[in-house]
Amino acid sequence: MPQATPQVSGKLFGLFCLASYLLSLSYGATFLLSLLIGSRGGNEHDAGSVISAAMLSTFVAVLVSGHLSDWLGAARSIALFGLLLVAASLGFAMTPGFGHWLLFFGLLLGLGWGVFYTLGPIIVASLVSPAQRAKYFALLSGSMMTGIGSGPLLGRAASALGLPVTSAFYLAAGASLIGVLLFWRLGTRLKSTQAPSAAKITWLATTQVLGSSAAFPIIMVGLGGCVFGGLSSFQTTYAAARSLDYSLFFLGFMSAAISSRMLIAGYVVKRDPLRASCLLSGLMLGSIVLFAFGVQNGFSYLLAAVMLGVGYGLTYSVINGLAANEAPAGTTSQALLLFSLAYFIGVFGFPLLAGKIIVEHGMATLLLTVLAVAALNWSITLGRLLWRRMSVESALTN
Repeated sequence: MPQATPQVSGKLFGLFCLASYLLSLSYGATFLLSLLIGSRGGNEHDAGSVISAAMLSTFVAVLVSGHLSDWLGAARSIALFGLLLVAASLGFAMTPGFGHWLLFFGLLLGLGWGVFYTLGPIIVASLVSPAQRAKYFALLSGSMMTGIGSGPLLGRAASALGLPVTSAFYLAAGASLIGVLLFWRLGTRLKSTQAPSAAKITWLATTQVLGSSAAFPIIMVGLGGCVFGGLSSFQTTYAAARSLDYSLFFLGFMSAAISSRMLIAGYVVKRDPLRASCLLSGLMLGSIVLFAFGVQNGFSYLLAAVMLGVGYGLTYSVINGLAANEAPAGTTSQALLLFSLAYFIGVFGFPLLAGKIIVEHGMATLLLTVLAVAALNWSITLGRLLWRRMSVESALTN
């Protein structure tokens, strides 16, 4: 007889979300790398190389995170590898120039963020019932998105105070260290609360997941990661070319992502997930059209960021729940591991290509490339809806 899913207290989950926010600041600060490396004589391609170095180490993180979780517990594993996020932020700030050391700290970033981003949803999935997953995934991802969006704002605040951009990385390191301590303290309570689940990824489980409908949200999160990573990593370059303030993007994106998750996520997750993901990914596509062709001033820039925040932010929550719930029985944790891996490939791998495109062909070409990726992402949900409709009509006629 399957074990009932335990209920999690609001206070415990609140501390979990706070710790997640603090750790996420370290990743958010990396959106300032293009600005930091540019001040040291580098270009967007150099920044993209550093960010994409993290993609290599996230593969290792995804593969070992399940084993770490079974050995130490998920929260203690996040705490241990969260120290690498602290080290990466300090390394970005203290390393002169833009040489191989920055690539090394990019690898540390990938290891730390990979373990945290992979095990966080697995903790949530084991704490709540399947019917509650989309809601709690939204709360967790909202906390993480707040931290990610706050990272670049630290840089803008430092600039306003006449401080160097490295100040943002020092602040992110300090915040992440507090997050590490919180996760370590939460380790025992979370381990005693969460239901046991096998988190190791195996070839059999991988083939089962990718042979099911869960493959579609996994592909979608990779494509969405390309859109988010490509835009966010070089937003300072985009804003400078249009004489805009890049903080408008991160303020608009973060505010929209948070408010939409707090105000309408509960409504959205109760709707048909395929229809919801189609509508929201379409909104994300519309935001890229605006970035590419319609941004002329601060208002249109903010509007595009808000559209992206709502579209990308809520789509992520919906497809995260789809990946968990459409996975074959007994493979939920593995589906979430693959979901995280696909996200990492997009968000860390795409900036290498994006930086090369900017240097060789310009920002306009990058925006057209991102637009094509967003269109492909939207077409997946549209295709699934049409296929389901045809299947229903075929069943009725027979």
